[in-house]
Amino acid sequence: MMLRLRVMGLLVATVLACAAARAAHAEPPSAEGCKSAAAFRVIVDVGHTEKAPGAISARGVREFVFNLSLAKRIEEQLLAAGFARSVLLITEGPSRHALAERVKRAKALAGDIFLSIHHDSVPDRFLEKWEVEGEEHRFSDRFSGHSIFISHDSSDYAGSLLFAKLLGGQLQARGLKYTPHYTDPIMGSRQRRLVDAVTGVYRYDQLIVLRSTDMPAVLLEAGSIINREEELQMGSAEHQALTSAAVVDAVTAFCKTRQPHAPTSVANRAGKVSKQTTAPARVTPVQQSGSARVD
Repeated sequence: MMLRLRVMGLLVATVLACAAARAAHAEPPSAEGCKSAAAFRVIVDVGHTEKAPGAISARGVREFVFNLSLAKRIEEQLLAAGFARSVLLITEGPSRHALAERVKRAKALAGDIFLSIHHDSVPDRFLEKWEVEGEEHRFSDRFSGHSIFISHDSSDYAGSLLFAKLLGGQLQARGLKYTPHYTDPIMGSRQRRLVDAVTGVYRYDQLIVLRSTDMPAVLLEAGSIINREEELQMGSAEHQALTSAAVVDAVTAFCKTRQPHAPTSVANRAGKVSKQTTAPARVTPVQQSGSARVD
């Protein structure tokens, strides 16, 4: 059984490596058509922190590692596309403190879009045990796909919904499907209302980062890292390139409908609140709930 899993893992890794090479030569998206792109600010929020790293993947990697890697790729693509005022928001410390800090900093940065990057898990009752290189981990292959969340209590619900739909549409145009499991009664208290069944937009009104920032705010769960196959996809250059391109095209379309905020003295690359630029390749697992919590 273990030999078969390792062979499958090698095959998947080989396929992803080839795909990554193709993605590296793909033409990057641009902000063409959005006349105010240079003044348009996108705040790319890295979900969780090193001290409160979120979920643990099927192979024992902390969610924060995935979030940081994808968020950096998105920011790079936004800057390359012409959204010169885009910033990466990284907070530190325990969860509750970090949430308050990221809302405070987001408001100070006066962005035009707040996009929080996360990766999904599942409630504990769906988890199974398996062994990877002699270590025991937990997984669930029951669900897969991304999901997008907005809050009805947002200061700009209409703007949040518009950008969420644009993002969902761009992800689907690239063959990336959303997960419908949040509508299933088996999710219990984690069941969410599906606002748009075409693009996979859900309402999660209580999320602080969605309801308290003074701008359109969207949270993207890029995929399920507790799913063994999807975890490998989430770490691949190809998948990150697809997701990043979808974000850039969605931002470009949204930008055409909006007038950007005027630049401020704090509106510069100092929006990064951590000097960390490289995510560790592997992090020792820590005890956590395994729930599909998104904050």
